[in-house]
Amino acid sequence: MSYTKTNYEDVDKVSDAMHFLREPLECRQIGITIARCEPGWRSQPHDHTEDEHEEVYVLITGSATVRVDDEDVPVESGDAVWIPPAATRQIRNGNEESAFVLVSAPSDSDDGANGSPSWRMSGFQG
Repeated sequence: MSYTKTNYEDVDKVSDAMHFLREPLECRQIGITIARCEPGWRSQPHDHTEDEHEEVYVLITGSATVRVDDEDVPVESGDAVWIPPAATRQIRNGNEESAFVLVSAPSDSDDGANGSPSWRMSGFQG
């Protein structure tokens, strides 16, 4: 089979909102998470300095705020926010349900053969 398929609702929810799909989809170079956020829900503030993962948060429905370092970034349906590894990030949901697709990928490095980029996968969740 040349593909893997899963339904995020079949994946256990973490932190009352997040469905990590990397393992069920057998992804090797990206992480993908579906976050169905109840009104008032907040993720834990965190960064990816250690594992050097950049992330993109895409809001599919609703409206929310993504806090990046000390800046509140209001997002509406269809907005995407890129977040570098060292930035502290947190989803702060508003008064209605929202849904995000979170995509993360390790930064490339020159540790591969012949100086070519290689993927860093340590600590990779999504």
